[in-house]
Amino acid sequence: MGKSMKCRELIAVLEELAPEALAESWDNVGLLAGRFEKEITTVLIAVDASSPVVEEAIRRGADLLLTHHPLIFSGCKRVNDGDFIGRRLVSLLRHDICCYAMHTNFDIRGMADAAADRFDLRERQALLPAGEADGKAEGIGRFGTLPKTMTLRECAESVKEAFGLESVRIFGDGEKSLTRAAICPGSGRSALGRALELKADVLITGDIDHHTGIDAMEQGLSILDAGHYGLEKLFAPYMESWLKERCRELTVLRAAQSSPFWTV
Repeated sequence: MGKSMKCRELIAVLEELAPEALAESWDNVGLLAGRFEKEITTVLIAVDASSPVVEEAIRRGADLLLTHHPLIFSGCKRVNDGDFIGRRLVSLLRHDICCYAMHTNFDIRGMADAAADRFDLRERQALLPAGEADGKAEGIGRFGTLPKTMTLRECAESVKEAFGLESVRIFGDGEKSLTRAAICPGSGRSALGRALELKADVLITGDIDHHTGIDAMEQGLSILDAGHYGLEKLFAPYMESWLKERCRELTVLRAAQSSPFWTV
């Protein structure tokens, strides 16, 4: 067995990257289950605390499951095995596995720049401002200048390659010329107004419905829908690399997670 650190000590390290205080008021981040004094030797990282991921955490001997999306999101008045969320919590607690979530706090401090880096977005600023931290403006998503002028079709191909995607849904004329882009990993419907205000040529995001897509086109904004998971899956490799750099005494693993849906 390798060296370990207490759960509260690991949380302090994670807070250096994405303080819980940065999370949106409606969000639920931090230690959602487990003991602060638990000795952590092995961490398993995943986007979602799904049942297969919980089973993998048990099978691989993880002491802490680190996820992007919170396992407990809306109100939870009881924990038992009568519903699927309760069953996951019971399984984690039975095996003394802590569960920690980094959601909108990571969206603001981590996800936004990581996504912009993959696309080489330049002269960037926060897309959806959320105050300041350490004297720097913070927020969800990024807006900036593309590395070069390109068509919407070329931009879609670049997004596919940068994020390792099989496909991207496109709202707009494939030959339209683009210079300014907004990127908002996850569900980006709420970012549409801000993207228009900043005069972005394209919004790269996920979870765009039919009406939102055609309304954006009518206002001159093209949209590349790369899927909610398609962009946010970068959480796992990002945090794996970040933790291995800062907590070398720990064993850091990445869950065998893939897109939650498939197409024919």
